[in-house]
Amino acid sequence: MRNTDVVPPWSVSLTDGEHALVEYAVAVAALCLVAMLTRMWSARREVGDRYRPAVHASVAVCTVAFLSYLLLAFELHDGYRRSGGLWVPTASAMGTWTARYMDWTVSVPLLVVEVVAVSAVVGRAAARARLLGGTAAVLMVAFGFLGAVVVGDGADPGALLGLGIASSICFAVVYAVVIAVVLRSLPVLPAAARRPMVAAMVVLLVVWFVYPIAYGLQGVASSGAVTVTEHLLMSGADVVAKVLFGLLLLRVARIRTAADVLADDDVHPESIWIDQLRHAEGATRPVRSDP
Repeated sequence: MRNTDVVPPWSVSLTDGEHALVEYAVAVAALCLVAMLTRMWSARREVGDRYRPAVHASVAVCTVAFLSYLLLAFELHDGYRRSGGLWVPTASAMGTWTARYMDWTVSVPLLVVEVVAVSAVVGRAAARARLLGGTAAVLMVAFGFLGAVVVGDGADPGALLGLGIASSICFAVVYAVVIAVVLRSLPVLPAAARRPMVAAMVVLLVVWFVYPIAYGLQGVASSGAVTVTEHLLMSGADVVAKVLFGLLLLRVARIRTAADVLADDDVHPESIWIDQLRHAEGATRPVRSDP
């Protein structure tokens, strides 16, 4: 390796404490994703048909992320061997990074789908938002993966910078799509749904900045502490982006469902409760009898 090359985080040895801390972060994130998956699966009947794609997308996000964390845990176990008082990386250690990119390639576009599904953007405009936001999200992750892992095995500073810039352009497009969808929806949403909708947008846009920070750390520093910091940042960001964001959008979907029922724009078989308060009575669809 040349002196100008980047030292990838998976090629650095870890102390016992550093290795244990990464294991802890991975395990906690995986458990949070399981808890969220259980919650969203049970919530699929709490929202109207119109907003149920958001719940389905969240279930898919949590499933994909949880499976990637299982892979990550396996790679963490297989990718290091203890020698001389340190956890020394093996040829499999790169998998502790690639597993995350596999997750993001699928889950980040689905986060865009979640936003659109509970928004007031419908029809062709919704389809365009999903297509543009989803495509930009996939390219954003793909360019980051190529720069951080594939080109030069993650040790090429030129690739890290150039492909990082390309990823950032796609990053800006995804931001623009999410902001446009939310701002366009606010005047139409029920008043009670506006605050959680804005909160979900802010949470997503703020937490997504963690990923380029972790990406940038790869190019400027290398040590066991840096590797641990990157894992902690990305595991925490995954939990916030997938759990807190999903719960906020679930609240929007439930409020919108209650508003539709009260406006006789939809029916719902169960009463809708939010914060232990009943917002709409349950109803059943009339059954048409054949003449």
